Amino acid sequence: MKNRIFNFDKHNLINQRKQLALLVERFTDRDGLQSTAIPSLDFIRASSILEPLHSLYAPSLCIIVQGAKMVILGKESYKYDTNSYLVASVHLPIIGKIIEATPDMPYLSIKLSFSSDQILDIIKESQQVSSKKSDLKRGLIVTKTNLTLLDTLLRLVSLLETPNDIPILAPLFIREILYRVLQDEHGYIVKQFAVIGSHAQSISKAINVINSDFAKPLRIDELAKKINMSPSSLHHHFKKVTAMSPLQYQKQVRLQEARRLLLSETLDAADAGFKVGYESPSQFSREYARMFGLPPISDIKRLRDSIYINF
Repeated sequence: MKNRIFNFDKHNLINQRKQLALLVERFTDRDGLQSTAIPSLDFIRASSILEPLHSLYAPSLCIIVQGAKMVILGKESYKYDTNSYLVASVHLPIIGKIIEATPDMPYLSIKLSFSSDQILDIIKESQQVSSKKSDLKRGLIVTKTNLTLLDTLLRLVSLLETPNDIPILAPLFIREILYRVLQDEHGYIVKQFAVIGSHAQSISKAINVINSDFAKPLRIDELAKKINMSPSSLHHHFKKVTAMSPLQYQKQVRLQEARRLLLSETLDAADAGFKVGYESPSQFSREYARMFGLPPISDIKRLRDSIYINF
């Protein structure tokens, strides 16, 4: 009997993934990141394996319906595919690499962005505050996909075929999807970043402070005071969540923004470095090359000559 139920669920999972893949293909007309008529819902498509991409993940749920991807946070690697999904609970600078994609079977994934307010609202409504409040974990998790989550996601994506239903039904389905994530085995890790007064929520605030003003010098004492932590506690808990120190985090955000400026604006390397907070052009060029593998001008030329996918 157990085997029969397992095989039935497995068959349904495969069927739902196929339906989702067909829908994503139908609503993507090119490779890259594409927005949809549903706010906070994006699709990503890639027809080939590309070079690693540095980007800043916002709080989001990412589900692959075809292909596979590797994500690197600090020195840690996370692989996920059609059998798993990824949740970023805070803004995290990562390196992403699509590792399974062909023209016939393109990489297809779904990204649903969310806010800590949405998570907190669900926690309050369901009255299920995490009991593991002090058990601080990474802000990035990969966990097994389940039938209930895919079913709700399929209902959400299917709304693109009936756009008049989106304003009423999409918020309900998104809320259900987030609820299912919170009910999952690792849901408490996502909850901790929304629980007011938790160490995780304090680190989330610190991350927002850094991102809002990354070009200014980072003074750890001042940042610690803003989130009501000691400098040593800030450093310890920040590294637990992000796999890097606050200064390393700021450096990655600065360099990613500099790269974006060089790609999208007519700036030279020195001006881009200055805009993101570097006073020394040589230091900027050195740290840029260390992170991206080439000096700024050479790196930007390479990127402009290649297909660039933004997530």
